[in-house]
Amino acid sequence: MRSTPDRIRHAVSFEIIAIAMVMFLGSHVFGMPPVSMGAVGIASSLVATIWTYLYNLGFDHALLRLNGSPEKSWTMRVVHTILFEITLSLLLLPLIAIMLGISFIDALVMDLAMTAFFLVYTFVFNLVYDRIFPIPVRSGEQSG
Repeated sequence: MRSTPDRIRHAVSFEIIAIAMVMFLGSHVFGMPPVSMGAVGIASSLVATIWTYLYNLGFDHALLRLNGSPEKSWTMRVVHTILFEITLSLLLLPLIAIMLGISFIDALVMDLAMTAFFLVYTFVFNLVYDRIFPIPVRSGEQSG
């Protein structure tokens, strides 16, 4: 299992990169001012950081209970990513609509576009993170 400091490093590094992408890409793709996209990025980041920690902790505990190890197969990485993005979208949709003063339909379209991008980003980020910072194997856990 990952330690709390490792989980914090994971969440913070993920979100710093994400905020930069949302500000730059969001302002260009959606025609919104960078300041507005930055505000949405920061607010979304706060929600996502908390959710990332809770979601990954719960997911790892579920994997440990079901498989005896928190290590993820390729299939499990895809499941992990899709479930994370669906649940995060449900949390962020009202926030985006309110902060940008757009309809829920417009917010949904924006969220779907951002989700498509973040599905790939989340998968790649977690794969790279796991390679740079491998999951430590402790006594009683199997290395898979």
